[in-house]
Amino acid sequence: MSKKHPVIAVTGSSGAGTTTVKRAFEHIFSRESIQAAVVEGDSFHSLNRVEFREAVKKSEAEGNHNFSHFGPEANHFDKIAELFDTYGKTGSGKKRYYLHNDDEAAEHNKRLGTALKGGEFTPWEDVPAGTDLLFYEGLHGLAASKDVDVSKYVDLGVGVVPIVNLEWIQKIHRDAKERGYSAEATVDTILRRMPDYVHYITPQFSRTDVNFQRVPTVDTSNPFIARDIPTPDESFVVIRFNEPKGVDFPYLLNMIHDSFMSRRNTIVVPGGKMGFAMEVILAPMIHQMMENRKRA
Repeated sequence: MSKKHPVIAVTGSSGAGTTTVKRAFEHIFSRESIQAAVVEGDSFHSLNRVEFREAVKKSEAEGNHNFSHFGPEANHFDKIAELFDTYGKTGSGKKRYYLHNDDEAAEHNKRLGTALKGGEFTPWEDVPAGTDLLFYEGLHGLAASKDVDVSKYVDLGVGVVPIVNLEWIQKIHRDAKERGYSAEATVDTILRRMPDYVHYITPQFSRTDVNFQRVPTVDTSNPFIARDIPTPDESFVVIRFNEPKGVDFPYLLNMIHDSFMSRRNTIVVPGGKMGFAMEVILAPMIHQMMENRKRA
């Protein structure tokens, strides 16, 4: 961990709300004039799109029906840890981009003079010099395996996770809309990922400094037949602080309308206030981080 070159990791699966927390951090960085080195978690997958599909087929042929993007076999946990460690010590390190589609590929091909396609990775390159902190957003910002513990290099860990039924509803609807997958195909993916989800995703939320968990206030008891995704206004966000000492709960309750405390380390806010709550909660943490950096 580092005061001079701090590392922030936001962890949560796609669709969990990581985009909302990323936007909240962007607003804070803009207001505080902070230059952040932004790193996307999927750039640390160990296989490109074609390679991953082939690896799934090979694993299934060998009787392993649980090979997934959630586990260490399909990711470079070691390279995430190496980047966090190196950045914390020197303010530098290696990053790359995963090209989600051909438009992103065209953008980076122009920049790099390459001929890459969607589903591939750019070459490794140096993190921009002179940044104030590193900001990671993805699946494994606080991951740990028997060989690597990424979390020990993180200065501020933030978890963003809906309750699991809501997470499944979001995935089923997103996969159908954006990828044309059937509900059955998405359920197969959910089942294939489950062991890695239990062993490598869920434990991260016990290592975070603060968690944001969206809980719907409508019936999601059977996520596989849900007609739509519960809206923010049809939910609450449960915010848990790992260390409540030093958190000004009276201030938060006053600032966030209709919020309340459910435990000594937990505040609950209306779902529609999630982005605002993130900024109110995280801004003082980032401000203190920058003050510590000046003194380091």
